[in-house]
Amino acid sequence: MKIIKTLILPLLLGFSGLISAQTYFPGNDKPWEQKGPAEVAIDADALEKAVSFAENNEYSGSRDLRMAILKGFEREPYHEILGPTKKRGGPAGMILKDGYLVRQWGDTERVDMTFSVTKSFLSTVAGLAVDHGLIKQTSDRVSAYIWDGTFEGSHNDKVQWSHLLQQNSDWSGQLWGLYDWADRPPREGGIDEWKNRALNPPGTVMEYNDVRVNVLAYALTHTWRQPLPTVLKERIMDPIGASTTWRWFGYDHAWTEIDGYKMKS
Repeated sequence: MKIIKTLILPLLLGFSGLISAQTYFPGNDKPWEQKGPAEVAIDADALEKAVSFAENNEYSGSRDLRMAILKGFEREPYHEILGPTKKRGGPAGMILKDGYLVRQWGDTERVDMTFSVTKSFLSTVAGLAVDHGLIKQTSDRVSAYIWDGTFEGSHNDKVQWSHLLQQNSDWSGQLWGLYDWADRPPREGGIDEWKNRALNPPGTVMEYNDVRVNVLAYALTHTWRQPLPTVLKERIMDPIGASTTWRWFGYDHAWTEIDGYKMKS
């Protein structure tokens, strides 16, 4: 057995060194090394077709995000913009292969806003909460952690962390004056029908809803007892060497108080 162990250890060390030697990442604020399509086994013609498609299929809404948001959600009752907006740039993108920059187009240095990244942000922070024992398991009911009334009632009490993460909780209520039924309402009916709709058992129907995403953010903020951007920065972004130029903006009025401190949720 000693002979086998002696043989395996050098092999593992050698394999580990091989992986490290083949891993490339430029690091924070360093130039990104470029390689041609052929160098990374990418079909150059197919690549150009993909880039051309991206350049010629820009989102049809206004580049003024304020106008685009107001137009896109004009059917929602009581809708208003609750945070900063800025005009976006034109089509832009980068294609990476094995860490190397293969192709880029448009203004890739421009700072633009992104919204749906919130879901990745929150799922990452939730995963960290599980890793650190703040959430025992995602099948736990959220009402066992948040007992301020947000998850009270025969329906909301059944909502689990997994339901919020998978967007099938059908949580019902209001948060910061925003009602779940007013976010992306059905095309049929009106306010009375939307308010009094039949609720789906948590975990049975997936539906994207900004208010329920915000409820997840609210619950995680109280679980961590600190602002979620701070959690993300200290436990993910700084350790991986990410830039420090990113910013996170919550709703203008999305404040909560924890341990005597006001923080955005």
